[in-house]
Amino acid sequence: MGRFRCSEVPPYRRLAYSPACYIINKDGISKNEVRALEIRWLGHSCFLFVGQEGVSVLTDPFDQSVGYPTPKAETDVVTISHHHFDHDAVQVLPGKPQVIEGPGRQTAAGLTFKGTATFHDAERGAKRGQNTVFSFTLDGVSVVHLGDLGHLLTPEQREGIGTVDIVCVPVGGFYTIDAGQAYETVQQLNPKVILPMHYKPDEAVTLPIAGVDDFLQHFTQVKKAKTLEISRASLPQTQEVVVLEFSAPGK
Repeated sequence: MGRFRCSEVPPYRRLAYSPACYIINKDGISKNEVRALEIRWLGHSCFLFVGQEGVSVLTDPFDQSVGYPTPKAETDVVTISHHHFDHDAVQVLPGKPQVIEGPGRQTAAGLTFKGTATFHDAERGAKRGQNTVFSFTLDGVSVVHLGDLGHLLTPEQREGIGTVDIVCVPVGGFYTIDAGQAYETVQQLNPKVILPMHYKPDEAVTLPIAGVDDFLQHFTQVKKAKTLEISRASLPQTQEVVVLEFSAPGK
């Protein structure tokens, strides 16, 4: 692919010209203007975020019983929203990533993670226990992973989460908020980019959760992508949903 001047690439297309847009200086030499944060969906609630300097964060790894290949991806940090088999399978990961779990502020790999205490159900945890919503900023982009959120956010929880550029939101219901509640939660957070998760993409996943289509019906700006490569400068001006394709480990 040739190099494009950023001014020649409209904002909604810049994600396609990753990992960077370029400018041409007066000497005709290309130099990097914007580098990208890469995001891959490894299935269920598991995403891999890789920053421009190579720092990586993986969320909610799962074991083989979910129906996807296990996410055997190397990472510097892994966040665990709660201790269920489909969210805390750190043992499947290679190496020794630093584990972040529970409410409060924690630091790992030079990043600060803020955990906000929530519940896995609408009965203050009586049915399924606690859940932690994690917020962190990588390459200037603020990311929020809702884990297995089971209710709408309280004003205090919403305030604690802070600014949201990208949100990973469960949409399949049964164990979590459903499509309609997920839409309401997105409105509470008002992110630029929405990444749906924790839904049933096909019959290989045997969990009693719904697909993604009911959630997508609430939005007009919906895209599909193999990976998402984004920077602070290329965040969309209009809110959009990006449905990431399943990315097999090692691919």
